[in-house]
Amino acid sequence: MTKTLGYMLTWTTYGTWLQGDERGYVKDGEVLPANEMLMQANKNLQVQDIVKLSVAQQDVVRQAILKEAVLQKQRIYALSVQSNHVHLVAEYTPQPIEKIVAYYKKAGRLALKALGCDGKVWTAGYDKRFCFDKGALERRIQYVQNHNK
Repeated sequence: MTKTLGYMLTWTTYGTWLQGDERGYVKDGEVLPANEMLMQANKNLQVQDIVKLSVAQQDVVRQAILKEAVLQKQRIYALSVQSNHVHLVAEYTPQPIEKIVAYYKKAGRLALKALGCDGKVWTAGYDKRFCFDKGALERRIQYVQNHNK
């Protein structure tokens, strides 16, 4: 059985990358093509405006995630918080991945709430890419580090 060394997690801010998006989208780990009707249906279901994080808000979320990683005793290899999404490469932990993502999303949301930002921050769900060897882990780390430039 191959050992998981780590994983890359990605989640988006609310409303910025809907299913059906012209850039394609990921569902259940599969990249799917654009679908205008699906995207419009998802837009119509939105309960608030899209969320784009300012540079200051990105820093607050970054710090909150790093602080949560310490609490979870999980090493973060790379982290990129952009205006419309987060990429995180972390070491493997036996804790269920959905719980880990929930901790990080909650930490970011609560940090923004402390600044007076109310409402939804994140889109439901996330994407995960497992790293089973050192090369895959290094490629994911490099990918995320390139997002910070």
